[in-house]
Amino acid sequence: MTDLTGKRALVTGAGRGIGREIALELAQAGASVIIINQNPERGSAVLTEIKAANGEGWSLLGDVADRETADNLAEEALKLTGGIDILVNNAGITKDNLFMRMKPEEWEQVLGVNLNGVYYITRSLIRHMVKQRFGRIVNIGSVIGSTGNPGQVNYSTTKAGLIGFTKSLAKELGGRNITVNTISPGFIETDMTEELNEKQKEAILSQVPLGRMGSAQEIAWAVRFLVSDQAAYITGTTLHVNGGLY
Repeated sequence: MTDLTGKRALVTGAGRGIGREIALELAQAGASVIIINQNPERGSAVLTEIKAANGEGWSLLGDVADRETADNLAEEALKLTGGIDILVNNAGITKDNLFMRMKPEEWEQVLGVNLNGVYYITRSLIRHMVKQRFGRIVNIGSVIGSTGNPGQVNYSTTKAGLIGFTKSLAKELGGRNITVNTISPGFIETDMTEELNEKQKEAILSQVPLGRMGSAQEIAWAVRFLVSDQAAYITGTTLHVNGGLY
């Protein structure tokens, strides 16, 4: 497997679910990992797991959807590690509602975390990556960004926007040896999908050719690949990890 020894990674939304698995996977590969989330207990738990596996890591608390907070988090991360080589924009939320009933705050909160948060933390770190002429940026999207879904106009808008963000930024930064890619998970076992009832799960699984939910570990493996030397010629792309669900 890919060796990331000596690399320094930052993962947002890493307190649980997919973000947690990504942080653990990168640490297992040898990277030093900074995890960002808003829950001190969850952050501490993930950090304990990293250190229990003889990894190196730090936990920072804050909301990347706030511009000043994102700037401060990036500055603190750079002080702790001396630099960031890998940025995984995983933090995201849902505020589902049918569009006709969707409140402005449900729209603004989802765009705030899922798009503004990506912009703020990436903007705060990009000058450093350009200066060191190396970087790997992976944005965690969703199959919903490609397919759409009733009740998720706000969420699907942000995940579709993330693809445009990825493609444009990849073209701007390719000459500086910085790659930018998106991974679009499908139906993944997380706390979010645990909230679905059995009837809802069966309806979704009936559309998945592989006939099962994916795991957060499978997303983490995809991230590990995209930040590796083996993926150095891949940028501006969207890697779908969805069991064939389109």
